Amino acid sequence: MKKALSLISITLMIMSASCNKHEKADLVILNGEVLTIDEANPMTEAIAVKGDLIVAIGTSEKIKGWIEEKKTEVIDAAGRLVIPGFNDAHLHFGPLNPDFIELRYTTNPEVITEKVREQVSRTKPGVAIRGGHWEHEMFTDRKWPSKELIDKVSHDNPVLLERADGHSVLVNSYVLRNSGITKDTPDPFGGEIQEDAVTGEPTGILKDAAMDLIKTGEVKAERTPAEQTAREWQGYLLAMKEAREFGVTSLQNAGAADFGAYERLQKEGQLTSRIDIGEPLTGDSAVLLKYREIEAKYPKEGNWIRFGYLKAFADGSMGSGTALMFEPFSDVPTSSGLAMWPYEELEKMVLAADKAGFQIGIHAIGDKANNWALNAFEKAEQVNGRHDSRNRIEHAQTIRNSDIPRFAQLGVIPSMQPTHCITDKRFYEKRVGIERCKEAYVWRSLINAGSILAFGTDYQVEPLNPMEGLYAAVTRKDRLGEPGDGWFPEQKLTMQEAIKYYTYGSAYAQFMDDRKGMIRKGYLADIVIVDKDLLTISENEIMKTKVDYTIVGGKVVYSSGK
Repeated sequence: MKKALSLISITLMIMSASCNKHEKADLVILNGEVLTIDEANPMTEAIAVKGDLIVAIGTSEKIKGWIEEKKTEVIDAAGRLVIPGFNDAHLHFGPLNPDFIELRYTTNPEVITEKVREQVSRTKPGVAIRGGHWEHEMFTDRKWPSKELIDKVSHDNPVLLERADGHSVLVNSYVLRNSGITKDTPDPFGGEIQEDAVTGEPTGILKDAAMDLIKTGEVKAERTPAEQTAREWQGYLLAMKEAREFGVTSLQNAGAADFGAYERLQKEGQLTSRIDIGEPLTGDSAVLLKYREIEAKYPKEGNWIRFGYLKAFADGSMGSGTALMFEPFSDVPTSSGLAMWPYEELEKMVLAADKAGFQIGIHAIGDKANNWALNAFEKAEQVNGRHDSRNRIEHAQTIRNSDIPRFAQLGVIPSMQPTHCITDKRFYEKRVGIERCKEAYVWRSLINAGSILAFGTDYQVEPLNPMEGLYAAVTRKDRLGEPGDGWFPEQKLTMQEAIKYYTYGSAYAQFMDDRKGMIRKGYLADIVIVDKDLLTISENEIMKTKVDYTIVGGKVVYSSGK
């Protein structure tokens, strides 16, 4: 009997030792203020990670048991805030162009002239010069720029400078000539060729579908194919570097992109953010079949490179005056904006793609565009039946009060970008009047009606830094700060809510809330440690907050100390 008990004891000891050896972590974070975004366990101190998954959370004392000396990487958070990795639900991600003329926050239009002059001086004749992110509502005169601003310094090069929203572009006369755009050229459907009020000549501003008329007449830069490939590759590396430094561990690309480039990044160990890549919305059955083939290669069950949603534009933008509204603009009573499609065509595409089982995202800024998108999704539910489609409205900026409950009722996700609010509020009241402004960026109203928001940036329209989005969500104030409670403060969020919709909400929007967006056992170890306590600091400290660690799939991909 004693011999049998002895054998049992030895066996248990061996099993215990084997279990303990097996259960050691690859990475441990101790002494943190861990905001989990898990309602069942909202705050904790420490995290253990094995492979790419979180295997335990709890007190630092408990998690220390997961440490194997010399093998487990240990991060002492030293009281810093630890949160899930940021998930940008709507952005336009891709290689950065080192020659791009950055015009964000420009207030003096003459700066545009000088920057184009400088770029022309180092560019061969005939090669296109590109730039953008200008916002005429930030100019001292608040007037649209015109081709004369750049013609005087760009006789031999096509110049294209996109407005911050991407829905208008300023081009020089070189581009207008090569494109055959004159005062007699009609506006295309869904577009506008801005004309001089006196002469009727094109001003150089092309809006939305009018941008499709552009033919630059560009000559190729004198680079070998190998040089061009290397240049683009460096652009991808720069973009990835920016994402990880800002703690952005997941990217949901709003449109098509090069799957192959991200496969190469992954193969070479340079893919430090997970990415979803979609395609344009269509009702063409042959194209939808092709999309199915792509989706099979990059399935939703994957965790890194995934097929995203199908996107269409219902309208333009508020800044460009092309958002589709029920009533005319207050500052331009002759216009109610532009529809990118006739409603019937939009609905037809939605029904076909929804029936085929694709997730759909519709860009909608104006109240009428949002109404159209909701109507199309409702029609799809009536015809195809209710299913967990998680269709989305991208931006959802201006929504009639009667349409707010329909988002939750139809299971439609408001995919919103908080920084648009603090950028656009400078001109929103002028454009649509106070009453309609009450229906703009209605985050609180949507939540109260039962919606789950998904937050992003619309990068490169807005900066990629999530801290600007968090600041916008909790203050609704200008980036430079301002007195008072913010613009329509009843729609503000708490910091914890803002972080939730930038993590869990975005994961929900991409069908990954079962494994991402929270710090919870069994979830992917996408984690960020920041240098300030976002939950308690003053509002003027939010945008000064930096990321100290970015962890993706259990690997430290960025550390401020390195």
